[in-house]
Amino acid sequence: MGLHEGSERLSGKESVFPELVPQENLGSAADGPAEQFRTIAPAVQPKKDTAHLDAHVRATTVSFTNMHLFGELLVSFLRARHETFVVNKGWDLPSADGMEFDQYDTPLARWIIIHEFGEILAGVRLTPTTAQIGMHSYMIRDAQLGMLPDIPRDVLFFEAPVKKEIWEATRLFLTPVVASNRRMRIQTILLQQMAAAGRELGATHVIGIVPAVFSRWMTRLGMLSAVPVGPVMTIDGDRTQAALMNVMNPV
Repeated sequence: MGLHEGSERLSGKESVFPELVPQENLGSAADGPAEQFRTIAPAVQPKKDTAHLDAHVRATTVSFTNMHLFGELLVSFLRARHETFVVNKGWDLPSADGMEFDQYDTPLARWIIIHEFGEILAGVRLTPTTAQIGMHSYMIRDAQLGMLPDIPRDVLFFEAPVKKEIWEATRLFLTPVVASNRRMRIQTILLQQMAAAGRELGATHVIGIVPAVFSRWMTRLGMLSAVPVGPVMTIDGDRTQAALMNVMNPV
């Protein structure tokens, strides 16, 4: 498909988890800024027969202001993105020194990273819809303005929001190192932390482009609070759709 200049691509459901749906609270804004970027263990307890699979999984929200606290974690995350999107999926994206990046990886962004013993398992990026850096804002809005030719301009039913309480989720992925018997748990942990990070940043909703089957995935994970907000589109053979997720009322 070759999406250029950071355009999001959505395919390969076995390697990239499609939905961006909130789950149970992993923290609150009352924790204060010092707590909102902590490293945490999974919040929802797995069944006893699978508990050992998640014992050492950690979820970390990284920003420009706290990246120094986590050593090479952000570098490893960007390298995992390169391995996932550029090497394995063949996307035409900017890269350097084995790291994938684009115009949305700025000090305004937050990177939610799921890791275990230093190995990256999954991740997603959050960007405020109020972002404005040069000619770029955020991915869906830039696509609607015709700046990202690989994403249709009619991606949304309405004008792309520019609101402090709405953040965009992009570059959602799960690495191949996650065994099949752990994928559902790691996917759930990733979405939980994404929702928690959004709430702590003052967001009530997260918007993103997902495969059109996202409602079926939500049912499998027992997650609700998300609605389609754009037409079903075919992007390089993949059926996709924009969705808006309520992170204030997880179920």
